Amino acid sequence: MTVIDRTVIGSKSETLEFEVEKGAIRAFAHALGSDNPIYFDEDYAKQQGYASLVAPPTFPSTFRVPKPGINVELSRTLHGAQEFIYERPIVAGDTLRCTNYLADIFEKEGKSGTMTFFILETRGEDLSGNLVYRSKTTIIYR
Repeated sequence: MTVIDRTVIGSKSETLEFEVEKGAIRAFAHALGSDNPIYFDEDYAKQQGYASLVAPPTFPSTFRVPKPGINVELSRTLHGAQEFIYERPIVAGDTLRCTNYLADIFEKEGKSGTMTFFILETRGEDLSGNLVYRSKTTIIYR
């Protein structure tokens, strides 16, 4: 059974705002097992030229932005891949406006049958509308 409805390609989510807090950065970095002081020590981060604590590279994965055009049983999905591209680092005190776009849907045959791949792109902009980061996520439905 196919789940592809190509008419939803190009769908976008509502735009949500996320405030980046020091405690969230520290907790995320701790969960990663990092001891990099740029994530924990604000004075150190400022000495390195940043306005505040710097968020680890995968920190935007904590932003819960709706996934437009994906209407499948979640128990049958896998997180296939994710990449982040930055225009500048995310720092504590940032407020980011994030929107997801459904960029593509395609199928591939696997050993257990047909798999459907959903490609989502997220844009995170500051309050002035400047792009801060983009991410690309692959969700696999089997």
